[in-house]
Amino acid sequence: MFEQTFKNIDDILHKDAGCGSELDYVEQTSWILFLKYLADLEKDKETAAQLTGKTYAKLLENEYQWNVWAAPKLKDGKIDHNAMTGDDLVDFVNEKLFPYLKKFKTSAESPDTIEYKIGEIFSELKNRIQSGYNLREVVNLIDQLRFRTHAEKHEMSHLYESKIQNMGNAGRNGGEYYTPRPLIRTIVKVVDPKIGDTIYDGAVGSAGFLCEAFNHLTNGKQLSTKDTETIQKKTFYGKEKKSLAYIIGTMNMIFHGIEAPNIVHTNTLAENLSDIQEKDRYKIVLANPPFGGKERAEVQQNFPIKTGETASLFLQHFIKILKAGGKAGVVIKNTFLSNTDNASIALRKELINNCNLHTVLDLPGGVFSGAGVKTVVLFFEKGEPTQKVWFYQLNLDRNLGKGKPLNETDLAEFVTLSKSKGESENSWTVDIKNIDQTTFDLSAKNPNTPDEAPLRDPKQILEEIRALDKESETILNSINNLL
Repeated sequence: MFEQTFKNIDDILHKDAGCGSELDYVEQTSWILFLKYLADLEKDKETAAQLTGKTYAKLLENEYQWNVWAAPKLKDGKIDHNAMTGDDLVDFVNEKLFPYLKKFKTSAESPDTIEYKIGEIFSELKNRIQSGYNLREVVNLIDQLRFRTHAEKHEMSHLYESKIQNMGNAGRNGGEYYTPRPLIRTIVKVVDPKIGDTIYDGAVGSAGFLCEAFNHLTNGKQLSTKDTETIQKKTFYGKEKKSLAYIIGTMNMIFHGIEAPNIVHTNTLAENLSDIQEKDRYKIVLANPPFGGKERAEVQQNFPIKTGETASLFLQHFIKILKAGGKAGVVIKNTFLSNTDNASIALRKELINNCNLHTVLDLPGGVFSGAGVKTVVLFFEKGEPTQKVWFYQLNLDRNLGKGKPLNETDLAEFVTLSKSKGESENSWTVDIKNIDQTTFDLSAKNPNTPDEAPLRDPKQILEEIRALDKESETILNSINNLL
């Protein structure tokens, strides 16, 4: 039901003049979905209050409740044919609904409440659906969806993830929002966060790392009331610079079961590293920061190691914001291991001296849809210097791409061997004492790869050519003699 509804919504938005891409489809579907989700959440809370003899005060005033403006019902349960549509609906949404919902950001008691999230989401968004008739069709379709049971919420979260993936596959800048989930799940398994850990992603994107960490902590487990409250309010933290990514990440976490995600819309790199104090630090960092970006000089001033490379600034931030004994899994371009510029050398030295870089996962090209860039995953713990680094090179018997994506089976051997740091055809260990102590080059050069045939000496090749020429001449002479 959810899947077909999403397809129908995309078909409607494709016809609308205000929506020109998959990114617009996701954004516009998101705000309407959120309001329907909120309506169902309010129903659940109202029912729970009634069972205990209490009354529940609804968040929204009557005029702005879903069953009043979006889906007023007749006695047979169908939407009233007198429900707003056309220009009336667009005018209500743009001039009344959005301004009303924005005000929640200033009236909410604190940022960790759903009221604050309502205000923040609708401060970042605007309705792009220009036709009120298209908007009416979308609202009617979304009204058919239910978010009441655990199974419904699980299906919703799964399909929302699929929409984010499609947005990434669509090209443009959509790919920056999507890290393949098999890779994220693998990173989370290896880092292995526990209930009570604070988990942080400073480049949150679609919040894939935080959602998978949530699944890791909750799936198949009997949680106490205290554990549930800890997970809901004191576990997941994120920052995101871009408006659309912030909205999608917040929505994704809500659909996964976090009512009021602690995601802040801000530029992480605008924070001066020297201002980070112990109270600001986290036990776990999980992230895939944007690579290839260039930061302005004023942003670089916030970091002791000056560089325009976005990912290198993020890595400095992550090292600084980790608690002592904290663990991290961070995706970065593989060139970080060997770049010869001063900033890269200084950053490798910083990482090795202040953290135990115990594992490097070397990934093949094509892991990220639409990007041929090769990446590695750095796994490190803060506090003790690095003694040895265990490398694992993921070698696959196929080229990765849209039709042949990375899967968890591909990474199963890595997960198993990462526990023992065992040596294999794909894995090896490097003693830090044996690397160049001036460049700190950590290039992933697998010593266990079967030897390739050595290059031949040019003289040998020329001798072979002359011998073949003589052989050819002899054969031609024989043919001529026969003629």
